Amino acid sequence: MRRYDIDSVRVIVFGILIFYHVGMFFAPWSWHIKNNTIYDGLIFPMLFVNQWRLPLLYIISGMGTCYALSKRNGRQFITERFKRLFIPLVIGMIFIVPPQVYFERLDDGQFSGNYFDFWTTQAFVETYPDGNVSWHHLWFLPYLLLFSLVLCPVFLYLSKHPQTWILRKLRSASSKIFGLYVLIIPLFLWKIFLAPHFPSTHALAGDWFTLANDCTLFFIGYLLVSLKDVFWDTVQKNRRKYLLCGIIGFSLLMSLGFGWGSFPGKIYLSAYVEVFNLWSWCLVLIGYAARYLNHKSKTLQYANEAVYPFYILHQTIIVALGYYLKNADWGFLPKFSIMVIGTFGITWLIYEFGIRRYAFIRPLFGLKNKR
Repeated sequence: MRRYDIDSVRVIVFGILIFYHVGMFFAPWSWHIKNNTIYDGLIFPMLFVNQWRLPLLYIISGMGTCYALSKRNGRQFITERFKRLFIPLVIGMIFIVPPQVYFERLDDGQFSGNYFDFWTTQAFVETYPDGNVSWHHLWFLPYLLLFSLVLCPVFLYLSKHPQTWILRKLRSASSKIFGLYVLIIPLFLWKIFLAPHFPSTHALAGDWFTLANDCTLFFIGYLLVSLKDVFWDTVQKNRRKYLLCGIIGFSLLMSLGFGWGSFPGKIYLSAYVEVFNLWSWCLVLIGYAARYLNHKSKTLQYANEAVYPFYILHQTIIVALGYYLKNADWGFLPKFSIMVIGTFGITWLIYEFGIRRYAFIRPLFGLKNKR
């Protein structure tokens, strides 16, 4: 049975991603294009979102993989993954990402001229950041493709052996209120042993912490759906308890990051609180969605199909808008509103009138052709 709550969470998280990337234009962190005024207060809401948005996306992707494999064999699944991930990645790197790099180079004074000159002479010279070839925000696609290929044999084995030990143990643990928290153990280990030595680069090669951590989250998503009603009943029944855990976890995380000095074992405590916090909020959002959003609607059906092209297109539009708005003396709220509304509006226009209606374009953005 299709879980419409998973579709709803997917749409919500990708919608939040647009707000987050617009926020990066104003926040005191390095990004492709920066506003002429930086707002330090954005750190706290963006840190809150940043803790769980990517983990939740990988968990949802793992859940979707479980449903996909229930209707496909291994070869069909891998073929479908290549069509939906690799083709949009290539199209994105050729047509969608180069405008972002172009505006970056204009902003840095590293290039002058029109976009056509840049695309034909500079866009595909060496790799970013020294050169201009990059996948920028589309890094999620090659990682997801790699995880799908690597874990496909494991998923096929688990689908044929639903009583294997890992599913039996996890099914037993998940029936308890806090039993699902056993799944943060590998996340904690990656945070302790890999994160200090391999900071995230999203360059795939050598990005060992991100590879291990995100692959684990993807695998967890598959496991959770494999538990079937045991999992859904647990998260729905205990969603308020998980919400309390999330509030406590984020409060502790902010205290450790901004309020407490150094002390022995702080690195271990911080790592545990971080994974505890992100996992709590993932359970909160899944639990509340299971309670209130597991129903079919035409709006959800439309948004669920549109979300992938929106993901591919949105950052290019944000960067372009940011380049032309950065020096305007309008204050935070007008600029933020224009960029959010403009990004959603322009992306929707491109999707509705340039992608959705054309059978030969749809696969380029990861969409299936309707029968």
